[in-house]
Amino acid sequence: MTQFESEKESAPNGEEGAAAKTTTHADASENANNLNSAPLNSTPLWLRVGAELLGSFLVCFVIYMAYTLPTALYSPNLAFIAIATGLAYAIVTFIFGRISGGQFNPAVTIAAMLTSKTQLVDGLLYIIAQVLGGIAAGAVFKSVLPVSQSLPIKLWLTYAANGFESGSVSSTALKGAGASFSITLAILVEVVAGILIVAAAMSTLGKDGNATSRQPWAMGLAYGAGAAFTYPVTGAALNPARATGVAIVAQNQGLTQEPLQQLWVFWIVPVLAAALVALILVAQELFAKTATPAAVAEPEAVEVDAAADENSVEQSDADVRDEQADSQGNADEGIESN
Repeated sequence: MTQFESEKESAPNGEEGAAAKTTTHADASENANNLNSAPLNSTPLWLRVGAELLGSFLVCFVIYMAYTLPTALYSPNLAFIAIATGLAYAIVTFIFGRISGGQFNPAVTIAAMLTSKTQLVDGLLYIIAQVLGGIAAGAVFKSVLPVSQSLPIKLWLTYAANGFESGSVSSTALKGAGASFSITLAILVEVVAGILIVAAAMSTLGKDGNATSRQPWAMGLAYGAGAAFTYPVTGAALNPARATGVAIVAQNQGLTQEPLQQLWVFWIVPVLAAALVALILVAQELFAKTATPAAVAEPEAVEVDAAADENSVEQSDADVRDEQADSQGNADEGIESN
């Protein structure tokens, strides 16, 4: 084997070794960032579902209380609402993220299923647990509120329930001006917030659904930002489980708008946001897979061209040698004839 052939064969091996080292380093970095390096599948399903149930209960209960008590007793404080929302999700995600991935939102779970970060059966059980957690939080929330003839239950529930137009938390303030927040605006703000939340969740979940160390803070910021611009319009639903829990307990309680009649918006819109984010991620992954073979084929084409050039040079040298041999033979024949 010539030195050139030896170098040519060793070059791909070197490239493969470098690629393997890069992949190993990336995998090690991802594992180091995981809150729990063990795959979620190694955690019993009942424990993961229980974490989603308890986490959803805690998040929803904190939000119901934070949105209601300060607002009803004092006045709406948007900064407080945004901070309370962000902290609630960040803390609960930090606690339970290592167990279930810290989803606590059917929209996030749907996106995780569509991107294969969560298995179908697991995801369906997560969603059921999340909704049950929200309903339980709503029931406990309603049961502990102080009520009297001068302080009816609807006063408390108005600030926790989600809605638009006459069901918006700002409907009373806008009524004097003859205006209201339309369903179009409600859909717009909720879908934008949903995209932010789902995108933050998908970018901080590992391939196997593990929560990374960045997830609590990313989710806290996403939910806090979403609450800041959706609360005046819809009461900051952001999460179908959260909207469902309070809608059930607030139904037939004398609110201007029955929450269950508008609940469909706070399910369809987040699911739409989840589907959009998942579609983008799946398309990006498919594009990356199709681009990789082309990138690998390009060096191979260069090697083929180099080999062809080498063969061409060798053939040219052989032709020159043949011509020289023929010329020498003719010269020798001429000398002999003389």
